[in-house]
Amino acid sequence: MRMADAPGCAYVSEAKRAKVVGEARARSEDQARRCTMKDKEANRFSARAARYARVGANVGGVAARIAGGRLLGAKDRGAGNAAALTRALGGLKGPIMKVAQLMATIPEALPADYAAELQKLQSEAPPMGAAFVSRRMRAELGADWRERFGEFDLSPAAAASLGQVHRAVSLDGARLACKLQYPDMQSAVEADLTQLELLFAIHRRMDPAIDTREIIKEIGARIREELDYRLEARHAAAYGLMLEKVDEVRVPRVWPELSSARLLTLDWLDGTRLLTHVKDDLETRNRLAVAMFKAWWVPFSSFGIIHGDPHLGNYTVFEEKKRKGAARPAGINLLDYGCIRVFPPSFVQGVVDLYRGLMEHDEARIVHAYETWGFRGLKRDLIEVLNIWARFIYGPLTEDRVRTIADGVKPGEYGRREAYKLHMALKKKGPVTVPREFVFMDRAAIGLGAVFLHLAAELNFHRLFEEAICDFSVAKVTAAQARVLEASGLETGSA
Repeated sequence: MRMADAPGCAYVSEAKRAKVVGEARARSEDQARRCTMKDKEANRFSARAARYARVGANVGGVAARIAGGRLLGAKDRGAGNAAALTRALGGLKGPIMKVAQLMATIPEALPADYAAELQKLQSEAPPMGAAFVSRRMRAELGADWRERFGEFDLSPAAAASLGQVHRAVSLDGARLACKLQYPDMQSAVEADLTQLELLFAIHRRMDPAIDTREIIKEIGARIREELDYRLEARHAAAYGLMLEKVDEVRVPRVWPELSSARLLTLDWLDGTRLLTHVKDDLETRNRLAVAMFKAWWVPFSSFGIIHGDPHLGNYTVFEEKKRKGAARPAGINLLDYGCIRVFPPSFVQGVVDLYRGLMEHDEARIVHAYETWGFRGLKRDLIEVLNIWARFIYGPLTEDRVRTIADGVKPGEYGRREAYKLHMALKKKGPVTVPREFVFMDRAAIGLGAVFLHLAAELNFHRLFEEAICDFSVAKVTAAQARVLEASGLETGSA
């Protein structure tokens, strides 16, 4: 069945298509002018107050429990408080769930019991109905928004924490993915971040091994950026440039004339979920793992840019047909560009220095790498504690052999044991403040490792990494980054 024949779809004649194509540029300019007017969905007090009321009652009870347990000297409060927080957040969809999940996947952010519990949360919000979607589209593209598409399915194809995705067809027949943001998300994000900041301020007093203030600042910055779909469009354009020579990774094209600050329209990329390939033959699983490796390390090692959210839902697998034979899984589609981090080229130098330092047992180079990342006041005992984590992350990269990323470890437990060791050691030697720049770098490394474990890939990660950094220099990364940021409309240091 064609999308035009399906319930909830809009269809436009060929005559109207030709007319609207000619008006696309003028409409885009008019839309830009409208955005300079007052934004009715900006960070509104009334919307924040409503969200405070919903979130505050749930989170406040847990905060009181944590503080009360401390005052009463409860010894087993960790697991119980973690479970209580998970129950409190379970009924609150949207940004707070996304923030909680982010915290759970950043190894230094939370004790192991909190991380294990919060990873159970699902962040998808209830989908918007067809009538509501129509009103949202009208607000973003104008009263005649339907005439700008050949077809548009009012039922969501996918839903997430900040918005939902709709299938559509352009006026010239291209298949599209339209990501439409839920209403009042900016107000909800600000309210939720404030509530979680309060909760973790209490937690810092109870368990000061790691100062989470910089972590929370970094999470807040990235979540706020995810609300700006125009910024995400520029991120997607940047990735298209950085990965244009990597055949194993596909990046969708942006349709700016069909996008706004809260609507992002991209090419629809056909693909299957990554988890449907975990039982494929080893050659296929390795091929997909190499594609994932390149999708992450090529932008970072060559341009100083990372994708900070290696969630399985952000990738699908595309197939290619050989001249003779059936189609086979050939690579990955990279679908989401909300959580992108641009680093100073010196930070990339720190990553390379730590790798070389561990390979050559060069303590001075290791310390220099930590300092380059922003760690301050490091003494020998703290350096040894940080090395626990560094040896874990870099272990697969330093061994010149075919191996899994971590033998005998379940994907959901990847890094958990090492994070616990780090946390316990810092209780004795710390506290330490984790630099903001380090947060999503670390999270992405753990997420990427979990993907490799899901695929049960067996690769020589050392040689893949050496290939990625073979011609590295700060000067080259600086020049390449500047070219990509300028071409995609991003400013240096904007992310």
